[in-house]
Amino acid sequence: MIATIKKSLQDILSPMVLKFILKIGLGSIGIWIAILWYFWESFSNFVTAYLTWIPWDWAREGITFVAAPFLGYTLIIVTIAILTSLYSESLLIALAKKHYPDKKAIASPSIRGSISSTFSSTLVFAFLFIILSPTFLIPFVGQIIMLYVWSILLKAPTVHDVGGLFITDKKELKLKRKKSNLIAMIASLFNYVPLLNIFAPIFAQIMFLHHILGKK
Repeated sequence: MIATIKKSLQDILSPMVLKFILKIGLGSIGIWIAILWYFWESFSNFVTAYLTWIPWDWAREGITFVAAPFLGYTLIIVTIAILTSLYSESLLIALAKKHYPDKKAIASPSIRGSISSTFSSTLVFAFLFIILSPTFLIPFVGQIIMLYVWSILLKAPTVHDVGGLFITDKKELKLKRKKSNLIAMIASLFNYVPLLNIFAPIFAQIMFLHHILGKK
C-alpha cells in the first residue's frame, strides 16, 4: 500500500493529471460559488430549517453559520466526484500505458453503469450525511464518521470505472475490491483541506489503478 500511495502522489503532480484536476475541480468550485452567491439567503434558511431539532435559537444560528458553508463545500466535493467518474477514462488509460505498457485496457465501463454507481453512491452518501451530520460535531469520533461518509462517494464509482477497464472476471474484481474501502478513505483525507479536495476522486482512481495493475 505504501508503494501504491507513493506512485499515486507522483502521478497527481504530473502535468496531464493536474490539467484534468484543474479543469474538473476549479470548474465545480466556480459553478457552486456562483449558485450559492446568488441563492445564499435561501440556502442558509434551508439549513436553518433542518436544524430545528436544536432547542436554542442562539445555538441554531451559530451552527448554521458553520453548517451552511460546510454543506456548500460538500456539494462541491460531490460534483467533483461525479464529474471525475464520468470523464476520467482516457486519463486512466494514459497512466496505465505509462506505468504498465504491457497491461492493456480490455473493456470500457458503460456510461450507464458509471452513472448508476455514481448516482447510487451519491444517494447513500446524502442519506448518511443527513442522518449522521449531528455526530460530526463530536471531537475525533465525528471526524472518523465524516471520513467514512465521504469515502462512500468514491468507493463504488472507483471500482466500477477503474476495475471495469482492466478486469472482466467478476471474482477477480471482487478480490481486488477488498482494499477499496481503505483506498477511498485515504483519498477522502484530501477533503479536509479546501482546494486540495479537488484531488480526492482522481487520487482514489489512480490508487486503485496501481492496486489492480501493480500486482496483476
